[in-house]
Amino acid sequence: MSGTPGRLLSLLSLLQARRDWPGPVLADRLEVSPRTLRRDVERLRGLGYPVRATKGPDGGYRLDAGEDLPPLLFDDEQAVALTLALRTAAAAGSGTGEGAARALTTVRQVLPSRLRHRVDVLAEATVVDDPGAGADPGVLLALGRAVQARDLLRLDLRGEPRRVEPHHLLHRRGRWYLLAWDLDRDDWRTFRVDRITPKLPTGPRFTPRRLPGDDPAAFLEARFKGSAVRDAWPCSGQVVLRRPAAEVAALPGDATVEALDADRCRVALGSWSWIALAAAVGRFDAPVEQASPAALRAAFATLADRFSAVGGPVRPGRTHDGPAGEPDRAVRVPGDQSR
Repeated sequence: MSGTPGRLLSLLSLLQARRDWPGPVLADRLEVSPRTLRRDVERLRGLGYPVRATKGPDGGYRLDAGEDLPPLLFDDEQAVALTLALRTAAAAGSGTGEGAARALTTVRQVLPSRLRHRVDVLAEATVVDDPGAGADPGVLLALGRAVQARDLLRLDLRGEPRRVEPHHLLHRRGRWYLLAWDLDRDDWRTFRVDRITPKLPTGPRFTPRRLPGDDPAAFLEARFKGSAVRDAWPCSGQVVLRRPAAEVAALPGDATVEALDADRCRVALGSWSWIALAAAVGRFDAPVEQASPAALRAAFATLADRFSAVGGPVRPGRTHDGPAGEPDRAVRVPGDQSR
């Protein structure tokens, strides 16, 4: 975009990026004269943008908040990013999907053809995760206000009354969660927003407690991993597998893989329990040569007993019948050293 429209867009972007701009500095950034800068400022004001002149040795400009929404100006990258964000918001589970979808339709209609093509290509090539259960916008707004005001909340959790001190609202994998201090449980708790109903009016104000770790997102992730505070698995260990590191690293999961030689690697991983950790090693489909700590080795033995009770004893090197059309594959018990 060139000429006056492009210059206005650049001016608006600069005013949004910084609170106060000295006039000479702003004119220099735009490579225009002070007179042209004043005319461009008047054009923005005419479009509804509240650009205020500031006092000082050289004078300057500031973009204030307005009462009405003026026409929005975006460069190419901003326009594409906006449409993708709206498409994601339409499936974000926030309860505002209908509004986001209508906004997306409006924005797409006014895009130049070159940008509309880019957006359509990206839309066809991307997949938005299943948002799961949505949250009511009114509930989100009520919870957000309570978090901001530090007001005590009474919640109806599927028929169970709870009193909480709301701390943060967080979005994770298509769901909204309320992080709060539960007065009835005397502990930090996370609540799915789509399962709670806030009772109004809110209660008295409270003094916020210090969240362990001071990171709400990390705290929520820790709870999903079964950890009390840190964003880390409560059970972690290492195994040495007889399989190339490149093949193991290609498998899904958050394990750390270290090559030992051409045919062996060391894998460090974690889980919410030792049994779950031992079972997770099975996805690498490789003989296990070493395992630590002792709790992980004991979990392997427990799993071996459970599985053998269902399928009968398995002799090392013996094969099982795979699905039709697939070759048999060796079944090895934990600790089997044979090839």
